[in-house]
Amino acid sequence: MLPVCDFLHQSWKFTPRTHAGSLRHGSLGESLLESLESSLRIPTQITRVIDPVNVSEFLERNFKHFNAREVLSAAKSYRQFVSAEGNGKMMVTLAGAMSTGELGISLAEMIRRDKVHAITCTAANLEEDVFNLVAHDEYRIIEDWRALSVADEVALRDQGFNRVTDTCIPETVMRHIESKLLVLWQKAAEEQAMRMPADFMFDLLDDDDLVQHYQIPRENSWLAAAKDAGIPVIVPGFEDSTLGNIFAARVYEGKVANHQAICSGTMQMERLIHWYKDTSPNNPIGFFQVGGGIAGDFPICVVPLMMQDLKLDIPLWAYFCQISDAVTSFGGYSGAVPNEKITWCKLEPEAPKFMIQSDASIVAPLIFAYVMEM
Repeated sequence: MLPVCDFLHQSWKFTPRTHAGSLRHGSLGESLLESLESSLRIPTQITRVIDPVNVSEFLERNFKHFNAREVLSAAKSYRQFVSAEGNGKMMVTLAGAMSTGELGISLAEMIRRDKVHAITCTAANLEEDVFNLVAHDEYRIIEDWRALSVADEVALRDQGFNRVTDTCIPETVMRHIESKLLVLWQKAAEEQAMRMPADFMFDLLDDDDLVQHYQIPRENSWLAAAKDAGIPVIVPGFEDSTLGNIFAARVYEGKVANHQAICSGTMQMERLIHWYKDTSPNNPIGFFQVGGGIAGDFPICVVPLMMQDLKLDIPLWAYFCQISDAVTSFGGYSGAVPNEKITWCKLEPEAPKFMIQSDASIVAPLIFAYVMEM
C-alpha cells in the first residue's frame, strides 16, 4: 500500500504554488488539499493531523459527493471490470499533454499490472513521452505561468523553448529525436514498408545511444511499458504533431522518398478492427478516455464500423469513463454525455458510464492508484 503523501510526490508533477491555489475551491475537497499542502510543505494554517492512509482508503473516506463521488465510482467500476472476475480489457485514450504532464508514472505501472490492454493517443502524446525520457532535466518549469507577458513568451521562444502551460520543452530534443527517426523513415520509405507511428518510437527505445542518456527512470515511460507488454498503441492524426510536421517537411525536401513509410489513419483503424475482433469473444472491452479529441473519437468508432459497415455480430463497449474539462455544448462531441453514444451503437445501454469534469492530470493518477489497490 502507498501512503497518500508518497503518491502525491510520485504522481502529481505540477507546480505546487499554481495548482494548490486553483484546487482550494475545487470538487476534490479541502481534505485532499490539506494532504497536498502537508506533503509539499506549503505554508498553511491548517493544523489538524491527518492519519496516514493509503490512496484507496483516502478516496473511500473523503470522496463522497459531486465530481469526487464520480471519481470514486469510476475507479471502483474500473477495478471490478479488469479484475479476474470481471475479465475485462481496457482501452485507454490520451489527449492533451498527458505525456508532458508525466502521466506515464502511473500509467506505465497500470500497464505492467495488466490493467491497460490497448492505448490510443495523439501523436503529441506519443512523441512527448520519448522527449521527456531523454531530455527531462533540460525542461524548464514556469511556476507563475499565468503572469507571463508577451515579451516573456518571445524570450522563451528565442531561447528555444516551446511552452505547454507551466512546462517548456526544449527545441533541441525534437531535433535530436528527428535525427534518429530520419534514418528509420528513409529506410521504410525506400522499402515501402509502412509501419505504425508507434513502431518507430519502439525502435528508438532500443537505441543504445539514447538509452544511455535517459534522464528519468525507464519505468516512468508509458510507451516503454506498452512496448514491453506488447499492447497495441494506435496513433491517429500523426500529421498533427511536431514529428508529423517534420516528416512531411522531409518528404517535401526529398530527404524521405515518399509518404509510404507511416501507416495512414485508415490502416490503423483496420489494425484496431483486428484487435477488437480478436479480443471481444473472450473479454468485455472498456473505454477509459483522458481528454477528448481524436484520441477518443477515433477508436470508439471501431464498434459501429464493425457492426454497421462489416455486419459483424460483436459486443459494444462495456465500460466508459471520460475525464475532461469540456462541457456539453450544441454540436460539441468531446463534452457530450455518455448516453449520446448509445444512439451511435458505441456503448452498451447498461454499461457503467462516468463523466468526470475535472483536471485529468490530478484525477487519472488517483483512479489508477485505486484500480491498482494502492
